[in-house]
Amino acid sequence: MPTGVAIRDAREQLFDAAERVLLRDGPSALTSRAVTAEAGCAKGVLHRHFADFDAFLAELVRDRIARIEQQSATLHEAAGTGTVAGNLTDALTALFGSVAVAIVGLITSRDELRARLRRTTPVGVPVLTEATAVIASYLIAERERGRIAAGADIDTLAPMLIGTGHLLFADRHSAPPDAGTVHKAVTAVLAGACP
Repeated sequence: MPTGVAIRDAREQLFDAAERVLLRDGPSALTSRAVTAEAGCAKGVLHRHFADFDAFLAELVRDRIARIEQQSATLHEAAGTGTVAGNLTDALTALFGSVAVAIVGLITSRDELRARLRRTTPVGVPVLTEATAVIASYLIAERERGRIAAGADIDTLAPMLIGTGHLLFADRHSAPPDAGTVHKAVTAVLAGACP
């Protein structure tokens, strides 16, 4: 892109480009040059908006965490409707069918990125920690409606569902699992928790 040409929504354009590189080529291919080439802009554009590449990556992760938190509202609206397993199947598919699995790989492969994210997510793995909180909140809402057993251990169920979902979607080289496979896993995790 020629110098002096304004880029509309540069941050979002760079985030989307990073996501495409991450999904297509994996965390090791994610460099500032790869991102700016994918975005079709000069490398200086990234450094005009972010102090360095790890600052860019930290903001990318935080932006994707905000999207997960927005999905929380959709999941909460589903409480009391459909089936608990169906709602969780949809939520896990939406979460892990996106870039979340690739972002977890990125976080685990970059020490400086993890250190920066520790400032806002002091425990757990960013993205997975927030997703677990969303699932736990939904399970509590369903428990209040009597669709999850009063004695169900939500603090155990939520991370089990996130871990199961993550493992089902983790292989980025194969086709994602179909809804039936995800539903079967969710049903197995919820066994005994639904009255």
